[in-house]
Amino acid sequence: MPRDYYEVLGVERSASEGEVKKAFRSLARELHPDVNSHDPEAEEKFKEAAEAYEVLSDSERRATYDRFGHEGLRSGGYQPRATDFGSFQQIFETIFGGDPFGPGFSRGPSAGGDIGVVAEIELEDVLEGTKREVRFEAVSVCEHCRGNGAEPGTPITTCPKCDGAGELRQVSRSVFGQVVRAMPCDRCGGEGRIPETPCEVCGGAGRLADSRTWEVDVPAGIEHGQRIRISGAGHAGDPGARAGDLYVEVHIAVDERFARQGTELVTRLDVPVTTAMLGGELSVPTLEGEATVKVPAGAQHGDVTALEGEGLPPLHGGRRGDQHVVFELVVPTELTDEQAELARRLDEQLTRKTAGA
Repeated sequence: MPRDYYEVLGVERSASEGEVKKAFRSLARELHPDVNSHDPEAEEKFKEAAEAYEVLSDSERRATYDRFGHEGLRSGGYQPRATDFGSFQQIFETIFGGDPFGPGFSRGPSAGGDIGVVAEIELEDVLEGTKREVRFEAVSVCEHCRGNGAEPGTPITTCPKCDGAGELRQVSRSVFGQVVRAMPCDRCGGEGRIPETPCEVCGGAGRLADSRTWEVDVPAGIEHGQRIRISGAGHAGDPGARAGDLYVEVHIAVDERFARQGTELVTRLDVPVTTAMLGGELSVPTLEGEATVKVPAGAQHGDVTALEGEGLPPLHGGRRGDQHVVFELVVPTELTDEQAELARRLDEQLTRKTAGA
């Protein structure tokens, strides 16, 4: 069982998004191979921290984790992205857009975080595609101060605590030699500069959380659980860095009439036993209405017939699949005396015919 994500990052359960990010940055620097060559488990510890950050920095996943723990994330289909990458460098670039240990140990601007939302559609919508409007909370650049955190017309000065470096370093000695630990400056948040008069709108943060609405084009043929990526529609990044992306996960409502298998549909059709014996025609539902199915005389339970082109299109265009109709014979459970007598006479005739054969 994985460790508690809050414990991994060393933050309280009430920690803000900024506190979670700072805690992870601090751990990332502490666990970096450049200062942890003596610890062969440093990279695995970092992957654990990256997984914790990936969940706690996503409001939807964090809410699921707070309510249901690790099992809730797994049942929702979550797979940690950080474990898909082999090295510290790849993981950090995936999450933050850069390595905290570049030339001179300087920190570059971080890209904004990604946002995940869910869009619900009906099975019929898969035929030709549809549009869905989604709402979500996102961090945007403050328009009042243009993201620099200062009240317009007021100066921005060098941080006196870190002298503009944006980070603080601690040097310690151990049996393994000298260890340098760097962390973002807690005064300027790693920016190296602070406004003399903080922005009245955002309080000096340079960014604000607001509610957004986005119309999403859902393509024909999409599968349940597939995601649509909208570049740059996520959280705003640091000044000079790109915004994150919006990922829309499509959920297709269950339709009790059909079972989907890729582009193929399967429908079960109740066939009266007399129709199965004599043959006939029955109506079956399709995504676009109804169709007539011919039941051949002597049809058996489980027999299948196909309605060509009544299935779903493939995601990137092409011929629609088929709708497969499975016969399910229905035997009456209550008979009148006259019906029972007719059934006995039929049974006797069929038995004699079989015996004579």
